[in-house]
Amino acid sequence: MEPINILVTQLRDIARGAIEVMPQLLIAFVIILLTYAFAKLAKNIAQRILKKTKLRKSLINLLILFSSIAIWIIGIMIAAIIAFPGLTPTKMLAGLGIGSVAIGFAFKDIFENFLAGIIILIRKEMRINDFIACEGYEGTVESILVRETHIRQPDGELVILPNSILFKNPLTIRTDLDQRRTTIVCGVGYGENVDEARAVIKQAVTNCKTVISDSRPVQIFANEFADSSINFEVTWWTGSKPLDIRESRDEVVAAVKSALDKSGIEIPFPYRTLTFNQPISVNTDKQQDETAE
Repeated sequence: MEPINILVTQLRDIARGAIEVMPQLLIAFVIILLTYAFAKLAKNIAQRILKKTKLRKSLINLLILFSSIAIWIIGIMIAAIIAFPGLTPTKMLAGLGIGSVAIGFAFKDIFENFLAGIIILIRKEMRINDFIACEGYEGTVESILVRETHIRQPDGELVILPNSILFKNPLTIRTDLDQRRTTIVCGVGYGENVDEARAVIKQAVTNCKTVISDSRPVQIFANEFADSSINFEVTWWTGSKPLDIRESRDEVVAAVKSALDKSGIEIPFPYRTLTFNQPISVNTDKQQDETAE
């Protein structure tokens, strides 16, 4: 019976201790609930205030996140101190210092993406709705989160890239400016006048609606002696979005083709000249008839 009495005594002590700390646990639980409410309230207030500023959307999201995290840290520390009276802020900070080293090694990739995300959110070079290209992926930035970035590709597929990839690798932002330069190659026959062809092409490109010609020059350069043509490098500025580029190319190609046709300037196709070492006899109809007789 003695072991049973010892067990009963221990259970009573545990129950008594649980009852003694029950008020503290209830208060700690209430503080957690209040922390949740304050964090949500602070988030709403921060959104209202920051939306009136001229800050970028990604930076606004970062500031809102930091305000929520700060409230949660304070609330959890207060709840822990109330639930465990022997715990002091100094001991908590010391524990966090030791634990952060172990956590840092265990979750290295997560923290790497987290820090990269903060830097990406702070800097102004990449914004939501920008069209970017990185490590073979390209598309429109839909959202920038602390750990990852969502990119919508032109075919509609969604790519979720870890922020460390965007931070450590070369990143092309195609829509950093509202205007982007594009180039096509146009060839004319060797028998055509180069200066006249250049003038016709330039005028055709300048008249296109999608071409920006008032603030940006349309440039036409005779580029090379190709197999069947003299090739011109045709360069102009248009909108920076991929659809703007494709629409402008379509309009320019059609306009240049029409202008060259109206001017009687040849757009050649490849010519092939066959050379034989020995003469080749060609049978005419008469020769065929004689052979038949």
